[in-house]
Formats: sequence, structure tokens, C-alpha cells
Amino acid sequence: MAEPAKLDDFRSLRGAQKAAIVMLALGEEQCGRLFSMMHEDEIRDISAAMSQLGAVRAEVVERLCNDFVESLGSNGSLVGSFESTESLLLKTLPRERVAQIMEEIRGPAGRTMWDKLGNVNEDVLANYLKNEYPQTVAVVLSKIRPDHSARVLALLPDPFAMEVVMRMLRMETVQKEVLDGVERTLRSEFMSNLARSSRRDSHELMAEIFNNLDRAAEARFVNGLEERNRESAEKIKSLMFTFDDLQRLSGPAVQTLLRSVEKDKLPVALKGASDKIKEMFLGNLSERAAKMLREDIAALGPVKLRDVEDAQGGIVNLAKELAAQGQIEIGGGKDDELVV
Repeated sequence: MAEPAKLDDFRSLRGAQKAAIVMLALGEEQCGRLFSMMHEDEIRDISAAMSQLGAVRAEVVERLCNDFVESLGSNGSLVGSFESTESLLLKTLPRERVAQIMEEIRGPAGRTMWDKLGNVNEDVLANYLKNEYPQTVAVVLSKIRPDHSARVLALLPDPFAMEVVMRMLRMETVQKEVLDGVERTLRSEFMSNLARSSRRDSHELMAEIFNNLDRAAEARFVNGLEERNRESAEKIKSLMFTFDDLQRLSGPAVQTLLRSVEKDKLPVALKGASDKIKEMFLGNLSERAAKMLREDIAALGPVKLRDVEDAQGGIVNLAKELAAQGQIEIGGGKDDELVV
């Protein structure tokens, strides 16, 4: 067990240690509520401090609580602003570091660099990344949200984009030093000019990104990948979830999905669907509702392929949302494994 904290050591306590002591003094219920409002790295820092506190003398706890009350009571209220934050940081950090932190705060929303990149317009991000090394771009696209990665990937030049895909597929766990280097580069060369990890299977990540591409871009990348690495292409295709894969759903799951689908979207989605999937949806409706759906499909006339794909994509995304909420299960094809 760590040495007990002493009253003489009060001024040397770090912020995380002070927070840990006060939260322990508040009790489990209040402590839990505070943790629920924190970011994961704040929870990690305070939890680490808690685990190493050892016995804390009552005088230390009392001193901490008194200091907090006094600091709050001296002004009657707290006012947070860019100016007050910058002034506070300047008392403890070098001016260059403060300028960097304030620049990040004023930049795109997000706590980490990867959160911030996820809020940068895909055209802006793609325009910057196309001049970087493919390995750097692979690291960036593996760290941001798959839907955002898909939009950025589709905007990159074809040969370069395919090289990035190959690097992502071959990527091992990225070392912390490499990530830190990429973050520093992005911060100094990209974010500073902008006004505002656990390991995942690379094929699973690419399948998620490909799922967010439009049909034309998806076909382009899948075909290109088949020429370069057929085995990886087949694995990715097996992990992707498409409109046709809705045939895996059980009857009750289809009925749950039907209750949630926008009524004007279903006829459009089924206009370009296979007979098998049409019958699956129609078979899970009442006779009257099925007849009305057939009439709606027939009444549509010619429909743009893009509109069909958008409608089908919306229904697929809805199915994924329902699966994530535990309302339905999406079966895993041949092996009947769960893929959500």
C-alpha cells in the first residue's frame, strides 16, 4: 500500500489526486454520477490516482474540501471563458504549450486529435491527406469514424487510395510513438492552419468503411482490391452487410424493421431489389398491406438508381441501429455467427 498522505504534503498533491480524494469523500453514489459525466481519459487518470492514494488523513480531506468551498465562495459563481482558461494555463505551462492548447480548443469540436479530425470537412481532409505518405493516411483513416473515412477515401486519387487500402489491411498494432508522431504532424501542419487504441481487425474496419461508400465507389474499390489481393477482397465482402443481407433476418426481426421503416422509402428500396427479398418483406405483411405495397411499387414508374440505393442504404442503417439497440439480431450468413 502506498504511504499515507500527510498534511505537510497537501500543496504537492496533483490535480488528479485532489479530485480522487474529494470524490472518495463524497461517497459511491455521488462519485459514480461524477464519473458518468467525465471523458474516459479523465476517468482513467482519477482512477489511477485513487488506486495509489493509500490512507488519507482526515486533515487532508478537510483542507481540500475547505479550499474548494472557499474558492467557489470568493466569487459567488464560476465563469469559464477562453480568456480565463488561457490566463489560468499561463500560470503553470510554457507560453508555446498554452498557445497550442488554446488553438486546439478553438479548433473543430472533439477532445482528442482523432475526434477533431472526425469533424473536419471530408474535402478539406482529403485535400491535405493526398499529399501525405500512404502509411500516414492509413493510420489517420483507421483512427477516425468509418463513415468519415469512407467519404475521405472516395475523394482520394484512385491509385493512391488503393495503396492506402492495402496499407490498412496490412497494418499491425500502431506503436504509441508512431501515433504521437502522426498527431504532432497533424497538429503542427494541419490543425494549426484550420480555423476552427485498441486493435481492430483490418478487414472488419475496411468492411465498415466500404459499407459507407456509394455503390459506384464501393464497386470501384472492391474490383481494384480483387486485382491486387483476392483473398482480402473476399474476406471484406463476407464482412460487409448489404440490403440483400436483410434476408438473414428472422420473421419477427423483419416485422420489427417494417414497423420502423419510413413508408415512402420501402417501395423505392424494393423497386430495384431481387424477387427473393421483395417476397421476404411482402410475406411479413398482412394480405392487405402487401397488396398496397405492390401497388405502391408499380405506381412508382422509373426510379433513379441513386434514389434506390439511398433508400436501401437507409433501411440497412436502420437495421443496424435496431440491432445495436438489441431489438433485432442480424445473423452472420453461412456460419450463423453474430456480426453486430
